[in-house]
Amino acid sequence: MFQPYAIATALLAICSSLPATHLLAKTIRVPDDRSSIQAAIDGAEPGDLVLVKRGTYSERLKLKADVTVRSEGADTAGKLGRLRAEETILDGADVPGHGSAVIMAEGAVLDGFTVRNFGHYDEAEWAKHHKTQGNLQSHEHIGESPGPGIQIPDVTCVVQNNIVHHIGDTGIGLFGSPGSAASPHVYQNVCYRNMGGGIGAMRHSRGIIEANVCFENFYAGIGHNHASPIVIHNTCYENIRAGIGSSEGSCPTVRENKCYKNRRAGIGVRTGSNTRPIIEANHCYENDMAGIGTEEDAASILRQNECYRNKLAGIGIRHAEATIVGNECYENGAAGIGLDGAKAVVLDNHSHHNQTAGIGLAESEHGLATLARNKILENRQVAIGIHGGWQVELIENEIERTGGMPPLVMIFAGSKVDLSGNTFQGGGVAAIRVAGEARIENNRLVATELRKAGPPSFGIWALPDATVQAYGNTFENWRHAIFASQAHVSAVDNQVKSFHQAAFVIEDAKSTATVMGNQLTTGDANAKVVLARGKETQRVVERDNEILAEAK
Repeated sequence: MFQPYAIATALLAICSSLPATHLLAKTIRVPDDRSSIQAAIDGAEPGDLVLVKRGTYSERLKLKADVTVRSEGADTAGKLGRLRAEETILDGADVPGHGSAVIMAEGAVLDGFTVRNFGHYDEAEWAKHHKTQGNLQSHEHIGESPGPGIQIPDVTCVVQNNIVHHIGDTGIGLFGSPGSAASPHVYQNVCYRNMGGGIGAMRHSRGIIEANVCFENFYAGIGHNHASPIVIHNTCYENIRAGIGSSEGSCPTVRENKCYKNRRAGIGVRTGSNTRPIIEANHCYENDMAGIGTEEDAASILRQNECYRNKLAGIGIRHAEATIVGNECYENGAAGIGLDGAKAVVLDNHSHHNQTAGIGLAESEHGLATLARNKILENRQVAIGIHGGWQVELIENEIERTGGMPPLVMIFAGSKVDLSGNTFQGGGVAAIRVAGEARIENNRLVATELRKAGPPSFGIWALPDATVQAYGNTFENWRHAIFASQAHVSAVDNQVKSFHQAAFVIEDAKSTATVMGNQLTTGDANAKVVLARGKETQRVVERDNEILAEAK
């Protein structure tokens, strides 16, 4: 039976449970209902929509809580963003005074505007610093900004589908405060040719910076200063500094962004041990410096990134701390992963076809690194180069190069390296060339072919004053398993297969050399375990070694 009274009562109950803002929300049209956007905002109540027709508006806006300001039209694509955003313009060229074009409010939405010409844009200054890659810029805090084009002042709000360019400061600026719960969403905006960053998060701000495009900005495409937002799915290219930069105590999560052709690093991290970003699953390529660069004592977690064809290193860590896990670095102009005065854990990475080293450790006063389970393949010069000043562990890495003459691993004077469980495969003059100190244990070292003449072909090449302790390794196809000249050497419990004349050649031993418990497999009836040469042959102690006949 039809019961109008019951239905009416139910509707009344539903309506009474809804916020008053939803019941009374209205649309205010500009310029039909109000002549200016700000007048429409001033006349709006929470929940209202201010709908703005296409055109150019010379005014600054201060939004109100829970009011949406949107350009009129469908979401048709334009040249850079939404067509309605390209044709609905806030232009500050003739607006007096200083400050932001738009100041957001709690719960407010700004959707689909071009914001341009607020503040002083200096084309000559921009061109000068673009040419010099920002090297002449003052050491500004990334993202520090007194008057961004769109200002988000410690509120939860939405800024989306806007185009912000030729601002005398940062394009979109997020400001927070210690302990604030504000979480703005900056989504699908385009920010370019601004005199600050494209988007700057600062002063303890959080929130989500998502799917924006930032290019040709004076500093970083997206910059952080004491801020910890989630930065996801953005594209940053051709900015004067980094595509995405973190500094001054920022701890953002930077995930699944694309950063390319920036004048410095694709992603850059600096300034202090309390700067601790998580940088994961980003694509950084064709940047003028590193794909990802960390310096100035910052501490980063870098995982699952792809860094390729950058002019310097794929990942570069300089005087900083980093955990580098599961990245792929290839075809970079310098090392795949480069460390300089760093403290680093480098785990499960794939570094291949780089122009210098797969992993390169530069001369340092003090460096500490663990390199484990990495694939370091087909790099042009060395797989791993360790200069002086380092203490390094190499554990269970796969190291290979099929051609070329340099050693697979070079250990320079002044460094101490432990190598265990690694596999070395390839050509060159040596698998491991040592001028510093090396403990080499339970590794497998295989040459591509046995070269009986020509350039050196040594499993381990110990240079004058080097210290080498080789225990439990397997050598195959090297002319000599160990060749040492004026070095400190012990070789114990190794297996040597397919060598030429002598497994171990020791010239002028610097201290008593111990060659003990090794097993040799050879088809040469005249093969020697040790060939001692020079003035100090009495310093070579050889015992308990075994020579086995090679199976036919």
